[in-house]
Parts: sequence; C-alpha cells; structure tokens
Amino acid sequence: MTTPAPHADLWPAPTITGPLDATITLPGSKSLTNRALVLAALADGPSVVRRALRSRDTLLMAGALTALGARVETDGDDWAVTPLDGAVPDGRVAVDCGLAGTVMRFVPPAAGLVRGEIAFDGDAHMRKRPIGEILAALRGLGMAIDDSDGALPFTVHGTGAVAGGTVVIDASASSQFVSALLLAGARFDAGVDVRHDGLPIPSLPHIEMTIAMLRDRGVVVDDGETDRWVVAPGPIAARDEAIEPDLSNAAPFLALAAVSGGSVTVRDWPRSTTQAGDALRDLLARMGCTVARVAEGLRVSGPPDGWRGLRGLDADLHDVGELAPAVAALCALAGTPSRLTGIAHIRGHETDRLAALARELGALGADVEEHADGLTLRPAPLTGGVFHTYADHRMAHAAVIVGAAVPGVLVENVATTSKTFPDFAGFWSGLL
Repeated sequence: MTTPAPHADLWPAPTITGPLDATITLPGSKSLTNRALVLAALADGPSVVRRALRSRDTLLMAGALTALGARVETDGDDWAVTPLDGAVPDGRVAVDCGLAGTVMRFVPPAAGLVRGEIAFDGDAHMRKRPIGEILAALRGLGMAIDDSDGALPFTVHGTGAVAGGTVVIDASASSQFVSALLLAGARFDAGVDVRHDGLPIPSLPHIEMTIAMLRDRGVVVDDGETDRWVVAPGPIAARDEAIEPDLSNAAPFLALAAVSGGSVTVRDWPRSTTQAGDALRDLLARMGCTVARVAEGLRVSGPPDGWRGLRGLDADLHDVGELAPAVAALCALAGTPSRLTGIAHIRGHETDRLAALARELGALGADVEEHADGLTLRPAPLTGGVFHTYADHRMAHAAVIVGAAVPGVLVENVATTSKTFPDFAGFWSGLL
C-alpha cells in the first residue's frame, strides 16, 4: 500500500444535518468512454463519442490514442474520433498512463497495429500495477515489446500488424487483461482466441461490457465456452455512441440517501446495462434502503433514522469490486456487522484498497478486520480525523460518505476524484 501523504490539502467533508431530497445528473461512465474511444480509434471510419466523460483518465486515453496517430477532438461533450492512420508521428512517441489501468492495458494491443516505437509509463504507483500477463500475451500473438520486469515502463515496437491467434492468460488479477485483447482482436490478422487459466476472473460485467460494445460494431465474438473468448478477424464498424451515466460514481450520492434518511434520484439510470454500478440497487436494498425506478431514473430512500437504521451486509463483491470502498464506508456506519468478501483483486487497484480501507476506517474508530479477500466490520462509534486517499478516487468516496455522518472528517487530496468526476468536491458540497 502507498504510504499516506503528509497532512496537507485537507478538505473538511461536510456533514449532513437532515434528510436530503435531491435529483442529480452524473457524468458519463469512464469504462464506457474509454472503451468507446479505443474502438473508435480502431474503426473503419470516423465516430463520435457523445456525452463523453471529461476526466483525467479519459483525457489520458484521448492523449494516448492521439500519440498513436488517431485524432480525438475533446472540445465539448461530444468527442469526434478519426481512426489511426498507420504510423506514429516521427517514429517514436511516449504514452502517459497516469493512474489509468484502462490506458496501460487497452492501448498496448492497439500500439502493435501502427508502425513505430511507443514508450509507456505512468505515475509512480502505476509501476506496481499488474501488466505482465498482457505483455506476455501480446508477445505470444506476435508483438515485440521491451520491458524489464513485466511492469511500467515498457516499449512496444509496432510493425503495423499483429499476427493474432490463440493465447492463454491468467486474468485472475483483472478483467481488463481479457478486455484489452478483445478490443483490438478483430484487427489482428487471425483474430484472437483468449483462454483464461487461473482463479475466477473478477469484475466479469466489464468483460460483458466489452463484448456488447464489440457486437454493436459488427464484430463477431464467441463467448459460449466458460473462460474462453474468440474474436473473429474483420473490420470494426464506425459507430456514434451515447455514453451512459457512470453508475459506480453514483455510489457516494446514493449513499447520501442512506446516511440522511432522505431520497436521492439519479437521472437517466439505464433499464439495461453492463455497468457494475447497477449492483447498487440490490446492495442498498439489503442494507435497509428503498430502491425504486421512477420516471427520472433511479430513486433511493434511506431508513427513516438515516445511517443509524442501516443494516450490515454479508456480500461477495467479486464482480463489483469497484463498489467496495463506498459499501465499506456504509458498513462502518451500520448497526449490525458486515462481511465483504471476494475482493482480494482490489489490492492491485490504484492502491491496496483493502489495507487502505482497514487503516483509514480504523483510524476513525471503526471496528474493522482485514482478511486476505475482504473486510469484516462491526458496529462502533466513529470520530473525526484525517482520512487519507492514496491518490485513489474510490477512497475519497469512502471518506466523504463517512464524513456526511461523522463531523470532523478531513479528506486528504479530495482532488483525486477528478479521475472520474471533475469538481466532485464542489458538487458534493452543493448538495449538502
């Protein structure tokens, strides 16, 4: 786990004083935006990504694809994309991954489809995040890559084509390993046949999202066999796509309904979606909230006495690990014990989220026990104090949820939320 930053840039999380009644519009999904950008850059003609999320991660993706020779016009909410033209400018370019796992994992397969040397690097913590499985897989599919230890930094030597074929990987650390190969696979000479060999893959809805987006663009994907995905070679059709709201980013806002005993409505909640955040409907209902679809979208109402009436939760979050920090924050406030399991893989996210949650919630008085694959939380009185975020937007979400119920919570580096939600702090303060 990253060492907490010094006590600088501390933001007082506002505490709610009564039942909230709010209707909000969320920015677009990061996961959908970045997949749409990659597919548009590999497509057979220009595309428009409508209602694109403007955040650090998506701008890094736009910059990475531009470095490969695509053109991404990021003015306004609708981003026009002109596909890759076959060669990188001046023969060598650098790609900044920042802290964006989608950039580090989704762009290298595309880099093999252009001619030139593409050097990848990112923020310091990004050098600890797993990428070796993808690099080994890409070598097996015919790409030339220089790296020292299966991590950032590394260099792709693109030749303009990738042979493709069959590859066996262990994707138990991240579903992005599979999505990365599927997104570009149709452009490989022989397509790609991806087979997983290892422990169960986390966050399977994200692979389902990738497959749905490929099929929407005419790509043939066979996922009829467990732990195997076959993408046939062929064009990726250009398609204008409207991005759904980011349902995982809804977690802290819907949590406000639970904490305050009021209601929060998220506009335009899709009737059908592959986003992991849709699981919030079930999770919050199990904790004692009332969840209903309404004309505007999705409404969540908290228990009449707010966070004091929340029930604990026994839940396997393996497929929706990105929700774990927000859910853990609510569980720390609940009146009965909770056990969250199946989330060992979130140790490899922006920080070791299990260790970070145990440390930061515990520092505020929570009775929290860290396990290899999750957390146990028991009722305990919480107090104010500094909550470190480890440059992780989901940790900041956990902090503000606790702060809404507990006075005196100081959030270190709340600006890290810009990864997926620009001006989150201002928006949050305006609601409270």
